Amino acid sequence: MGERPVYLLDIRRDFPSPQFTKVVLRPDMWRNGMVVRMPNHLGDAVMALPALGQLRKAVPPECALYCIIPPGQQALYRALPIVSGVLPLSRIHSGWSREDFVNLHRLRLGVGVLFNNSFRDALLMRLAGVSNLYGASARFRSFLLRKAFRFPPRPDGQPANLHHANRCLAIASALGAPEWDGQLPEFRLSPAADELSPAITALCEHPKLLTVASGAAYGAAKRWPSGNFHAVVAHWVESGGVAAVLGSESERGIGDEVIAGLDPHKAVNLSGRTTLAELMQLLRHSAMTVANDSGVMHLSAALGRPGVAVFGPTDFTATGPIGANWRLLYEKQPCSPCFRRECPSGMQKCIRAITPEMVIAEMEGILNCRCPGLRPAE
Repeated sequence: MGERPVYLLDIRRDFPSPQFTKVVLRPDMWRNGMVVRMPNHLGDAVMALPALGQLRKAVPPECALYCIIPPGQQALYRALPIVSGVLPLSRIHSGWSREDFVNLHRLRLGVGVLFNNSFRDALLMRLAGVSNLYGASARFRSFLLRKAFRFPPRPDGQPANLHHANRCLAIASALGAPEWDGQLPEFRLSPAADELSPAITALCEHPKLLTVASGAAYGAAKRWPSGNFHAVVAHWVESGGVAAVLGSESERGIGDEVIAGLDPHKAVNLSGRTTLAELMQLLRHSAMTVANDSGVMHLSAALGRPGVAVFGPTDFTATGPIGANWRLLYEKQPCSPCFRRECPSGMQKCIRAITPEMVIAEMEGILNCRCPGLRPAE
């Protein structure tokens, strides 16, 4: 892929989906339709969207497609016309509520797919009447599934060369879904841009909006230093643009570091200050996103925006953004990918090997050539 640490990911070509024996879903198995247990984390959920879109094509037209989701992600799925309805769980870490269980049972859905590895979810879906369950073989739950799909284990200290999206697509394909053509499901965003707050509307209307994801929920090890993000944002603002730092409330301090000393009219920290619907509007209207390996990175790519992502202790072959106009910066170290939340040495050599100058150069390259299907610069 060249000597420079720049990668342009095409998951269909570079890491094709595994092939499993096809499953025959008889007409009597569907009942009222299918329910899909989507992943909890935003980034994982976005990577499962290609498979969700393909499953919709496999579901009979008269049947519904429901998604079981965390409560905070309703705006994402309600923006997807392919989804008939959502079942937001009351809580995701301490078991389903009785209402969650009853809501699923009442729908009388015959086929279920799990895009997570939870034993509890498989058990409760079965008890709620979803008798035909399919998912990955994990956590001793195979006996609950009509068909469990076994994936190869991740090699220690090496790239997986199996993207999370392709794991989900492999399951969808085995259930009769057509081959993925590289297109993500259509998004219909709500609220409309003219229903947003004046401040967010002004950002959406700016022709040169940079969205920045400087946090990383997984841990500090995969977070590019705030000072580096600051240098990138300063360069962008000096070039006539505006920037919005996005993330959770817990990442607000990081965002403050990124915009410290910059014109507050041109660089704002919106971490913890947007709804998911507003976040999606900002990303959809941005000229570019610069991000760590994060949910915001994945969502921006899914919404069709270009960007640059910095990878360190995580594996871009497994969790790189699904987007033709994204450039990934990653410089392999003897200890990476380690998947540690905190760097054992404290030096973060892998992620600190990427400089602001490298990121700025790739941003300018994208702005000068937004051609789909770009390959790594040799």
